[in-house]
This record gives sequence, C-alpha cells and structure tokens, in this order.
Amino acid sequence: MKGAHWRSVFLASYLVFALLPIYWMVNMSFRTNEDILSSFSFFPKHFTWANYAVIFTDPAWYSGYINSLIYVAINMVISVTVALPAAYAFSRYRFLGDRHVFFWLLTNRMTPPAIFLLPFFQLYSTVGLMDTHLAVALAHLVFNVPLAVWILEGFMSGIPREIDETAYIDGYTFPRFFLMIFLPLIKAGIGVTAFFCFMFSWVELLLARTLTSVDAKPIVATMTRTVSASGMDWALLAAAGVLTIVPGAIVIWFVRHYIAKGFAMGRV
Repeated sequence: MKGAHWRSVFLASYLVFALLPIYWMVNMSFRTNEDILSSFSFFPKHFTWANYAVIFTDPAWYSGYINSLIYVAINMVISVTVALPAAYAFSRYRFLGDRHVFFWLLTNRMTPPAIFLLPFFQLYSTVGLMDTHLAVALAHLVFNVPLAVWILEGFMSGIPREIDETAYIDGYTFPRFFLMIFLPLIKAGIGVTAFFCFMFSWVELLLARTLTSVDAKPIVATMTRTVSASGMDWALLAAAGVLTIVPGAIVIWFVRHYIAKGFAMGRV
C-alpha cells in the first residue's frame, strides 16, 4: 500500500508539472497585459475574450493558422503516399545496400533543418516557389519521409508474408492487393505515421519562417508580431499559443488508439 501511495503521489506531481505551463498559458490568454504585468494570479482578475477576438477577426492572424494547416496537410499526404511503397520494399525485399539506404534515410531525420536552409532557399528562389505552401510542404519531406518509412516498415514487417502469397494465388494484382487487403491491415501504422508527420511539420519553425514571407506565412512566424517597441503583447501571444495547441490535440484524439498500438508494437 505504501508503494502504491508513493506512485500516486509521483503521478499526481508529474501531471501538475506537465499541465501547469498549459494552464498558465490559458490563464494569460484571458487576461490583459496590464493584469499580467501588475500581479501574480492563478485566475484572471479581469476576464476578457479580446485576445481571441483579435486573432479571429484580424486576417494577419487567422491566415497564419490557415497557411500552416494547408502546408501541413499537403506534407502529410505526400509523406504517407511516398513512404508506403518505400516501406513495403524495405519490409518485403532484400537488395544490395538496403540496410545502408534505410540508415541513410534516418540520418536525414537527425540533421538540423539549418543545414538544408540555404539549398532550399536558392532552389526555390530560382524556380519561383518562394512564399508558397508547396515550398514548405516539400522542404518538410526531407525529415518526414524518412520517419514515415521507418514507422511503416515496422508495421508492415509485422504482417506475415503468407498474406501476400495467398493474395497472388487468388489472382489479386499487386495494386488491388495493396489497396484492398494490405493497407487495411496497417491502418494503425498509417494513423501513427500521419500523426507524427503532422506534429513535426506543425512545430517546425526555421524552414517555415524563412521560405515564406506574406502569402504563405505560418502562424509561428505571425506570432513574432507581438514584439514591438512598446514591449511584448503577452496576452495576445498566449491566446495564439492556446489556439496552436488545438489542432494537435484534435489529431491526437482521432489517432489515440493507433498511437497506443504503435507503442505496443515497439515502433513508436
């Protein structure tokens, strides 16, 4: 009983430690700057929706969320589409240098984004892709495709090869087998992959900020507008931060079961 008591205390302490920053940001989002800077309070003394009203009515603000969602969605679709056949090849076939190629893919995930910044900037400036949603989506493929291949390969390796052979014996063509039989078997892996592609593309700042300026400016870049000569607009920045968490929370809600299965399989 004593051990269970200490585990409960530790879990409660961890939850408070993890949730306190989020609560504090929500608390600040419903306060004014004067209220935030004048006193320390766990609750808003002068509750206001003004900060959220600014974000939802100012095109410079809400367009940042729309731009971010557009290039993240494009990146997710392309990453999963490209990674599915690549992961199947690594899972089902053996070829010269396959393990080395697989490891090389993972090294791209480990590389800092700043390494690729100058090549992307020069390339997009030449072909006219600067300040477009596609520019950011394609740049994020360098990091998300290797991650997607790695996750999907683990799920696919858990599917017995006999299923492939049986389908071929029954007369299935490969596209029909892959779409109608194989993909439903790894839908948990696709859900997990889509979540991680969303997460890494949503939170990436350096490439998204440098490769855009006006038309495709993401919310992470828009949030820097809260810094001015008069100081930091803490209340507005907190409201923007709260709204930045919402899309990720929604995605987690829909793929939560798939994520749990991914952890159980040891691939997440």
